[in-house]
Amino acid sequence: MSLKTVLILLGLALATIFALVCVLLTRERSPRSCQHLAPEQEDTEDGQSLVFADLTAEEMSQVVRYLRGQLGVPLVEAWRAKPSENCIAWLDVQVPAKAEVLRFLDSGGARPPREALAVLYFGQQPEPNITELVVGPLPGPAYHRDVTVRKYGGKVPYHRRPVTGREYAEINALIHRELKKAPLLLTACCESDGTDLVTLTTAPRGFRSGDRLSWFVLFHNVAGTGYYLSPVGLEVLVDHRDLHVSRWQLRKVFYNGRYFASMGDLEREFVAGALEVVRLKQPQADAVLGSLKPRRPPGPPGPLQFEPQGPRYSVKNNHVTFQGWSFAFGMNPNTGPRLFDIRYRGERIVYELSLQEALALYGSNCPGGMSTRYLDGSFGIGRFAYELVRGLDCPYTATYVHRHYLAETDAPKTNQNSLCIFEHDSALPLRRHFSDSQSFYYGGLRRNALVIRAISTLINYDYIWDFLFHSNGAMEVRVHATGYISSSFLHGRGTDYGNRVGPHTLGTMHIHHIHYKVDLDVDGQLNSLESQDMEYEFVKDPWSAQNTIERPHLRRERLEREDEAAFPLNVPLPRYLSFVSPNPNKWGHPRSYRIQVISFAGKHLPTSSSMERSVSWGRYQLAVTRRKEEEPTSTSIYNQNDPWTPTVAFADFINNETITNQDLVAWITVGFLHVPHAEDIPNTVTVGNSVGFFLRPYNYFDEDPSVDSPDSVYLSSEQDAGACGDNPLACLSSAATCAPRLPPFRFGGFLNL
Repeated sequence: MSLKTVLILLGLALATIFALVCVLLTRERSPRSCQHLAPEQEDTEDGQSLVFADLTAEEMSQVVRYLRGQLGVPLVEAWRAKPSENCIAWLDVQVPAKAEVLRFLDSGGARPPREALAVLYFGQQPEPNITELVVGPLPGPAYHRDVTVRKYGGKVPYHRRPVTGREYAEINALIHRELKKAPLLLTACCESDGTDLVTLTTAPRGFRSGDRLSWFVLFHNVAGTGYYLSPVGLEVLVDHRDLHVSRWQLRKVFYNGRYFASMGDLEREFVAGALEVVRLKQPQADAVLGSLKPRRPPGPPGPLQFEPQGPRYSVKNNHVTFQGWSFAFGMNPNTGPRLFDIRYRGERIVYELSLQEALALYGSNCPGGMSTRYLDGSFGIGRFAYELVRGLDCPYTATYVHRHYLAETDAPKTNQNSLCIFEHDSALPLRRHFSDSQSFYYGGLRRNALVIRAISTLINYDYIWDFLFHSNGAMEVRVHATGYISSSFLHGRGTDYGNRVGPHTLGTMHIHHIHYKVDLDVDGQLNSLESQDMEYEFVKDPWSAQNTIERPHLRRERLEREDEAAFPLNVPLPRYLSFVSPNPNKWGHPRSYRIQVISFAGKHLPTSSSMERSVSWGRYQLAVTRRKEEEPTSTSIYNQNDPWTPTVAFADFINNETITNQDLVAWITVGFLHVPHAEDIPNTVTVGNSVGFFLRPYNYFDEDPSVDSPDSVYLSSEQDAGACGDNPLACLSSAATCAPRLPPFRFGGFLNL
C-alpha cells in the first residue's frame, strides 16, 4: 500500500470520526426535544377547585346509604320503581353559595362543607311529590335538609317528574299489547306483527297542568341503523297519569292522516275496506335510509395531531391550566357541562359558565311531530354524554376523563372517557403581518387553543359541546349539532313542514335553541353593561368648507336597568356589548370583556302560547340580570312535563332592577332553524350547524397578551430563518421525529346501555 493511499484512508477515517462526534454531540442535545416536558404553567392549585367538583362514585354511594337509613320511608331502586313507589331519582353536587366560595378562594376563609343534592320521587304518599334534599357533610353524611319549598315556593307536584326508564318500559308494553288488536292492518301496512316496531316519545304530554298524555311514533327497526328515518305512519296517544300502571290507557290512534278511537277501530276500518293503506316493505339492513356502515374499504390515514414534547396543559382532578388559563370543570347529569372560576393570568374573568337548556321544537302534520317541544335537560344532557371515540370525536392523543353519575339507579355508573381536553391547532394564524415597506420582516402566531369537549346523545340528536381558551385572553363557546333528524310519515301536505327525504319520510322542520349562563366577574364582582355602536355624522369638510364628509361616529351607552339589557331574539344586538369594570386600563378605558354572539336562531314560540313561559329564556338572545343565589338556573327539568305552570320561569328574573356596579349574569341564547333536506341522510353534518359566542378582552389589557406567547414567530431579512434557536418553526423538522407511541384503540361506550 502506497503512502498516498494510507494518507487518503487516514483522512477518510478522521472525517468519519469527526462526523460521528458531530452526530453524537447533536444527539446529546436533541433527546430533550423528545422528552415530555412539564407545562410551562405549573398547576400549583392545592385542591381549592374541588369545592366545585362533581360527586365521586364513593360519595354517591354514601349518600344513597344515608338516605336509605335515615328517611324512614321505603325506597325502591328507581330502575324498577313503579309510579306509586318512592325512589331516589338522581344526585348531584350541591355547589355552595358564591359568597362562601369566594371567601374560601380569595380571603382564606373556611372551606364550605361538601354537600350533595338528592332528588326523590315520593309516589307512596298521601300527596305524591318531588322532594329535593341537601345531604352532608361528605364523605360521611350526618344531616339532610329539605330545600324544595325554599327553591320553588312549595312542593313540586308529582306529575312534573321526568319519565323514568321503568315508565317507558311499561308504556312500551302497553302499546305492543294494543298493537295485537290490529294484526291484519300491521301485516298489510308494515309486513309486521308489531314486535319489530319501536316507539319514540314526544313531549310535552298534554295541554294543561296535570296531564300525562304522550304521543308515541312507531318506526320500523333495523338493527345497527337509525330507526328515526323509517316511520310507518302509525302513532298512538297514551294516558299514563294514573299512579297504577293497570289503569293506563291508549286514548287515540293516528294512521296516515286519520284519527281513530282505538286500535280495534283502526282494524275494523281496514277490514271494511274504508282505509287508505300505504304498503311498506320491511326495510333491509343494506338498503335502509339510516345506515352508517362504511360503503368503501378504509383508505390511507389522515393527518394526525400530536404534541412532540407532551401536552402543554395540565389536568389535576377537576382543574385545568394552560398558558395563563385555569379553570375547574364538571358535568351536571341533567344540564350538562359547567365550568367554574375561569382565570387568565391569575385574574378571575368568569365565576360560572354553564349550559342551561337545549330546546328542539318541531313542525309536522302528524300529531307526534307537531306537538314536540323537547327540553333536553329533562332527559339528561350530562347523563347521556357517553364515551368519546378516540381519534374521531377528539384527537387521538387528547386527555380523556371519566364522569360518574347516579340517575335512576342506586349504584353510581361511569361514562368512561366521556370528556376530552386537548390543545387544538386551527391551522390559522391568530395574528400575522408581512412587511414589504420600509423594513422587511414577518411576525405571527399560530391560533392554538385549549378545548374541553363533551358530546351528548339525546335520542336522535348528538350535540358537541365545546369550550375554547385562546392565547389572547378570549374564550369561545360553541355547539355543533349532528346525529339523525327526527321524521314524520309523509302524507297530505307534509312538505309544508319540511322536505321529503325518503320514499315515505318527511324530514320535519325544527329549531334548536341553546341557553347558557355566564357569570362574568371582570376585574372584580362589580360590573356594569356598556354598549357601543356606530352612527354616521355629516360634517363640513374641515379643509374644504364647501364639501361635506360622512364620518363614522362611536356611540357609547351605559345600560342602567335590566329591562334595557334584555335584547329580544332576532333583533340586532349592539355590535359591541361589554361587561365593564370601574377600573381603567393604562389608557384610561374601563377594563372590559365583550360578548359576541354568533347565532342563526329561528323564531321563538309566540308569547300567546300556553307553554311559552316555560321557555321564556328563548325570548332573548341576551339578557343581563343581577346575580341572585335564588336564581341559579334559567329553567327546570320539571318544566318539560308541565310547561303550562313552569317550575322556573326565566321571564320573572327580569324586573328592571339596576345593573350598575352590580354582580351581573349574562344569559345567552344561540340556535338555528333546521329544515332537513336530502343531505341530512343518513346524518346531519356539523358543517354549517355550529353556533355559539365569544368572550373577548376589550381594553382589559394594555396590549394583546398573546405577544408574550413563546410560540411567537419573527423573521427578518437580516436573520437566518432556519435557526432553531430564533424560530420555533425551524425546530419542527426535528420535532417530527418525536411522534408518540399511540395507545391501542379501545372503546367501551356500549357498557352502560
